[in-house]
Amino acid sequence: MRYPVLLLTLLLSGAALAAAPSDQPPELTPVPDGPPGADDTPTVTIKSTNEGAVEEFRSGGQVYMLKVTPKIGKPYYLVDPSGNGRFNRMETLPGLQPPQWVIKDF
Repeated sequence: MRYPVLLLTLLLSGAALAAAPSDQPPELTPVPDGPPGADDTPTVTIKSTNEGAVEEFRSGGQVYMLKVTPKIGKPYYLVDPSGNGRFNRMETLPGLQPPQWVIKDF
């Protein structure tokens, strides 16, 4: 009973492997704007003051993120998620989680 099932399985898997592969699936289309160029890289401008430093991150001439590093205290980020000019304060970058596992218990 096992041998006919095994034989049938091997024949069907061999037929599946023998099918001609297509070069490109039909649902994929090429990217219309092409690969990124030299103008697409974000630029960073660092402004130092006597209270700390501010790094401006620009892409396409528009500021999308600020990193504020005060002289006293922790640095924080101001991120414009929708591109309308309203910045939200974040202590860490979005999607960036530090590892939180226990190394040693005392």
